Amino acid sequence: MKKNFKIIIISAIAVILAAIIGISVFFITDMIGSKNGKNVDVEIKKGTYASQIAEILSENGIIKSPLGFRIFAKIKGYESQFKYGNYEFNTGDSYDEIAKKLMTQGQKAATITVTIPEGTGINDFVKNVNGEKVTVAGIASILEKAGVCTKADFIAALEEYALESKLLAGAKNKVTYYALEGYLFPETYEFYKLEDSKAAAKLVVEKMVKETESRITDDMYKKAEQMGYSMHEILTMASIIQMEAGVDTDSLPKIAGVFYNRLKSPSFTTLGSSPTIFYGDSFEQDDDRYDTYKIKDLPPGPLCSPGIKAIKAALNPEVSDYFYFVTDKDGKFYFHKTYAEQNVTIANLKQNGNWIYEYYNK
Repeated sequence: MKKNFKIIIISAIAVILAAIIGISVFFITDMIGSKNGKNVDVEIKKGTYASQIAEILSENGIIKSPLGFRIFAKIKGYESQFKYGNYEFNTGDSYDEIAKKLMTQGQKAATITVTIPEGTGINDFVKNVNGEKVTVAGIASILEKAGVCTKADFIAALEEYALESKLLAGAKNKVTYYALEGYLFPETYEFYKLEDSKAAAKLVVEKMVKETESRITDDMYKKAEQMGYSMHEILTMASIIQMEAGVDTDSLPKIAGVFYNRLKSPSFTTLGSSPTIFYGDSFEQDDDRYDTYKIKDLPPGPLCSPGIKAIKAALNPEVSDYFYFVTDKDGKFYFHKTYAEQNVTIANLKQNGNWIYEYYNK
């Protein structure tokens, strides 16, 4: 018995030692880094805790063990000196190299405040308002004008972004002109002003996509499923009603109700939304695939970045018997059950000098 007990003890010690050696090798290898690695741009937001920084580094492949890095930083007394900002790490960096970057870089980078209005598409487009051409700037132009990145680098970053998340899995990059059209949340952002336009563009796309992902809740996914639509289709509908509504966000649910009524009615073979007519005009290869006066059902994807109110309206349309609507020059909406009623309203608006006709110039 004593002999067997000794064997058990020795075996247990051997297992423990092997585990300790394995863990030590893992931590040491991670701590000292390697010569072979790739550069990765990482943003550390203001107010991010040291523990969260370690998780961010791990998620981006900079370190393998968040716990190991936290222990290292704690022992060295580094963690209280970490700064927020934009960083370029290498997956081969050692813990010491990473920590020193976090203490000496970042926070120095200047930021640029950029507002992306609701209903903004990626490209510029031109519309005709009562005979006058009006150019509406797209996200690419807004970013370039603000000095964040060039249009070309922004478009390249869009094309390179991986469609791997739950939300982006439904993006149709083979039938839409941009897979991320409609997935870049309209908001006021603080972007880092970098000398490297390509690096800046990648961070911009990532930030805007993640903002959209944070706004789409599990309940929204469930509601879309209950309605028989994918989230991609909901965003597509939201983009259309956003462009139709303009500044009148209170009418979004009622506009959504009109379009869902048309989709369900056998009397309507197409959706018939004016803003979709020449959406593709900014694309040389346009083949009218978005023109809802020619195609059936919804277009292949969103036409712009809808705001959260438009997305919620697409998920919660107002129930009504309306199939038509028109606006006056102040943006006020008039809803009708029949086309004859709509024509009467239009005639009255024209007579009173309150008529505005807006269409896209091809």
